[in-house]
Amino acid sequence: MDRFGGPEVLSVIDDADPRPGPGEVRVRVLAAGVSFTDAQLRAGTYLGVPRPPFTPGYELVGVVDEVGPGCTRLKEGDRVGALTVWGADAERVCVPEAEAVEVPDDLDPAEVLSLVFTYMTAYQVLHRVARVRRGETVLVHGAAGRVGTAVLELGAAAGVRLYGTASARDLAAVERLGAVAIDYRNEDFVARVRGLPGNGVDVILDGLGGPLSLRSFRALRPGGRLVVFGAYSTLVHGRKSSRAWLQWYAVTGTLWLRDLLSPRRKVLPYRIQKLHEGRQVLPMAGRHPALPVGGGPRYPDWFREDFGALVELLRAGRIHPVVAQRLPLADARHAHELLESSAAVGKLVLVP
Repeated sequence: MDRFGGPEVLSVIDDADPRPGPGEVRVRVLAAGVSFTDAQLRAGTYLGVPRPPFTPGYELVGVVDEVGPGCTRLKEGDRVGALTVWGADAERVCVPEAEAVEVPDDLDPAEVLSLVFTYMTAYQVLHRVARVRRGETVLVHGAAGRVGTAVLELGAAAGVRLYGTASARDLAAVERLGAVAIDYRNEDFVARVRGLPGNGVDVILDGLGGPLSLRSFRALRPGGRLVVFGAYSTLVHGRKSSRAWLQWYAVTGTLWLRDLLSPRRKVLPYRIQKLHEGRQVLPMAGRHPALPVGGGPRYPDWFREDFGALVELLRAGRIHPVVAQRLPLADARHAHELLESSAAVGKLVLVP
């Protein structure tokens, strides 16, 4: 993409294969994902997005076909997954060896792709950030979306009580996953959960942001945690909304002020990219101790540990990644056009 905008800014180009530098491996891509986060990158609303031109693509699964100097863990022929943030929509991609995770050869690359980003996000907001405990009550916004569905499956496996907001057409799907569904258009979710024992919920997971986050803070019971991990409200019909951006920043500032003034309720940020790279400090959550400042080698270890846990849940049939459609890499633009209609169906996967 050579500029920010809608799907029309995407084009296919031929370029020379990259060569891995020190500490990098080159991966022949088997599957690359297309998500709403890719749409944010394309529209220019993702925090930390590079300036165009660049190749989008947040995650990939592939096979190592060349090893750069200094690599000791991976070898040619190893199947790996990687969180690239951008650059995955290509036939061959160079990634740091330290940030790649080994992928079992017997699993479908397109299914495993959901574990690298979608299910990883859900797992880490539940267990690394909110640190949920069995029996707690969790409300997830956008429960019928890909991350929302992953949260419901993982929450059920963790033994928490689940509530989820969704549109009327998706309420049945949310309830099939064991959650109490709330119609966000026709019901006041704050009033609904404030009527629960304890006058609210223990954890709220908000990947939308904006004014919804302020209302969510009001729905926490004492000791509750609001995890804010997205800014999808800044994307309107697949394009950047300046008004929504200003509103998002205003709301974010207000949230941090409320966090400071309300010691019994916490606002916890999460960005998978920053945690993966060891650049996010996770503050105290409830009665749990604060996590080490600065990250260091522990954060990539967490990514590998969490990926291993997700693989085991997949093998045990406790989680069910759904592939909505597999498209040729050359159809990346069409995949972005399908995003609005595919979120409740499954993952869109590009296959070189």
